[in-house]
Amino acid sequence: MASPPRNILQHAIFVTGPTSVGKSEIALALAQKHAGEIVCADAFQLYCACPVLSAQPTAMEKALVPHHLFGSVPGNEEMDAARFARLARQAINDVVARGKVPIVVGGSGLYLQALIAGLPHLPAIDPAVREEVRSMTLDEMVARLGELDPASLPAIDLCNPRRVARRLELSRQTGQPASGLLAEQPVPAGLRGVVLTRDRDELNIRIAAAVEARLAGGGIEEVRAARDLAGRTARQVIGWREISALLENKIDRATCAELVTIATRQYAKRQLTWFRARSTFPEENLSPVTPGFLDRIARQFGLP
Repeated sequence: MASPPRNILQHAIFVTGPTSVGKSEIALALAQKHAGEIVCADAFQLYCACPVLSAQPTAMEKALVPHHLFGSVPGNEEMDAARFARLARQAINDVVARGKVPIVVGGSGLYLQALIAGLPHLPAIDPAVREEVRSMTLDEMVARLGELDPASLPAIDLCNPRRVARRLELSRQTGQPASGLLAEQPVPAGLRGVVLTRDRDELNIRIAAAVEARLAGGGIEEVRAARDLAGRTARQVIGWREISALLENKIDRATCAELVTIATRQYAKRQLTWFRARSTFPEENLSPVTPGFLDRIARQFGLP
């Protein structure tokens, strides 16, 4: 009898790529055909507060295939990559113990990195440095980070105060660019995965349609209900800021939809940049999905 893989992640299949590319549909089809169970690797789909806005699987999809970690974190809790990696690894262990195939699905690069390769060991931040950084406005943080670590600017969402503050704190604490301190750890050999892509025009059309569906399907009401309850991390979900402006009558609905679509396209671009620079998984363009695609992918993964 062949010995089992020493790394539990060698049992898993990773389905990654930008938002709206079709990861969930492909993963669901693979799971149905190959005795799989789906594990979340999306930073926002972990939260229970905004299932529509974060495009979590529907009740029907969950009935077809077991899903893990989706909507498992209360909106007022802080989440980070290290905690996610612990939760995801346990979920993968549980799926393997049942004799099923874990299919890890998501596009959150840092969370996937934490799970697959681990995170670098970073120094503790002096409270005085943290207070200094957190007292700045977002524009001030971005400007200062550009002076200390210009390589970080294209690597992160500059509209996300938490991400900008973390990079600036590291640069200030150590006197070294945070981008160097956060260099990726080696990726273990033998992992199976794919980065799904689409032609840009098709992906943009899918993004616009997805945004409209989320706004019309309850996304606005979710933000209204969770505004006073959600913590800092949960509020970073794409669309939260724009819907909040709509609820405060600062913009109209059409403007809200346009701004969320633009933010989502920008996010997808950052995701693709991240995967193309760091992922070791091959790309598969879904424009269009060709006959036999699933069978071909399954053979590449060694699935029966």
